[in-house]
Amino acid sequence: MNLLSDIITYVRRIVKTPSNVSLSDNLIIDYINRFWIMDVDARVQLFDLKTKYQFQTTPGIDQYNMPLYSVQIQPGAQTIASYPVYQGFMTPCFVAGIQVPFYTDRSSFWNLWPNYVQTLAPAGIGDGTVGPYSLPLPFFPALAGHIDINGIITSGATSDPPVVSTLNLNVPTTSVYSAVYITSTDSTGATIVLADSGQFLTGHVGYGLLMQVGQAPFGNAALAGGYTTTSNTVNYAAGTINVTFPSAIPSGTPINVQSYFFEQGIPRAIMFFNNCITIRPPSNIPYLVEMDAYLSPAAFLSSGQAIPFAYMAEYIARGAARKILSDTGDIEQFQFYEPLFKEQETLVWKRSQRQFTATRTGTIFSDLMGQNNFSGSNIGST
Repeated sequence: MNLLSDIITYVRRIVKTPSNVSLSDNLIIDYINRFWIMDVDARVQLFDLKTKYQFQTTPGIDQYNMPLYSVQIQPGAQTIASYPVYQGFMTPCFVAGIQVPFYTDRSSFWNLWPNYVQTLAPAGIGDGTVGPYSLPLPFFPALAGHIDINGIITSGATSDPPVVSTLNLNVPTTSVYSAVYITSTDSTGATIVLADSGQFLTGHVGYGLLMQVGQAPFGNAALAGGYTTTSNTVNYAAGTINVTFPSAIPSGTPINVQSYFFEQGIPRAIMFFNNCITIRPPSNIPYLVEMDAYLSPAAFLSSGQAIPFAYMAEYIARGAARKILSDTGDIEQFQFYEPLFKEQETLVWKRSQRQFTATRTGTIFSDLMGQNNFSGSNIGST
C-alpha cells in the first residue's frame, strides 16, 4: 500500500479535482504536510507518537535545547525547516537509570537549585590600554552561556551550541543567556559590559567566545583581535579569561568578573522551560538522560517516505482536504464533509484511548512497589 499516493487520490475525490493541472500533487502534498505537522499533534495526543527522548550530557553544560528536525525538501522543492522533533517532555525522567524530579515551573526549580553568584570583586586593574588582559574567574569550573532555540534558528547556526571561529552576529540579543560577565569603566565614566556569548571556539569547545553586550535586537558586538585560546575567550574549566576591551581602561580602574557556579556531579533534577532542558547539578562526566516525550511527526517527502500508520490515512486525507476547501472558500462542501472529518478523528483517537485507559490510575498503594533505588529496603514495603 502506497499511503501517500492513496491519500492524494482520496483528497482529490473529496475536493473534486481529479486533474493534476488544476490542483497539482505537489500542492496537495503541501496541504497534507501542513495538516500532519501543524494540526494533528495539537488536535489529538496519539499514543503512537508517544516515545522516549534520550541524550548524553556534556560535562559542565547545564542547558540543552530541544532538538530540531533537519531541513526537509518536499516535492516541488518547498523547504520544511525549523520545527521541533518533539512536542514536549514529561515524566518519568531518568539520569543514569535513576528517576529524578521533573519541573516546568521555574520558581519551584530555582528555589531548590539556585545559581550561586559570588559578591562582585575586582579580578584585575586597568593599565591605561585596551589590553589584552588575563583575568581569573572567581571560581571554576564555571557554567557556560547559552543560546536558546530561537537564536539557533534565527542565526542559521549549523550546530547547537554553535561552534565557530568568529562571533556569529546574527544571534538576537534576546536569545543569549550569558553566564560570565566582565565589567569596567572607560575614561569617560561609561560602563563597559562584556559577556560570554553561548558560542564556542572551533577546535576548543571548552572555550567560550566573549562579546560586547549591546541593545536588542542585534546589538551584541564582536571584540577586536579575533578569537583564539589566548584571545577574547573564557576557559570555563581552567577558570581563565583573556580579553581585549573595546576601549582603554584607565590605570587603576577595577575590572570585575562575575560568573555562575554550581558544583558538578550526577544530575538530580530536570526542568523544561523555553524549549530548553536544564539539569542540576551540571554533570561532571557524560550521563544518559531519558525522558518520555511526544514525537512531532516528520513531513511527507515522497511516496517511499510516507507515514507508517495506515489506519490514519483517511483521517489525514480528510484533514488536508478540509484545509483546501477552507482556503478555496467552498463553504458548502466544507460543512458537508466536516462531520465525516470529525468521525475519522474520533476513530483515530479511539486507538490511543484504548491504550491510555489500559493503565490503572496510580495510588499510594500501587506505585513504586518493589523498587529500591534509594535505600536498602523496598519502597512501599512494610
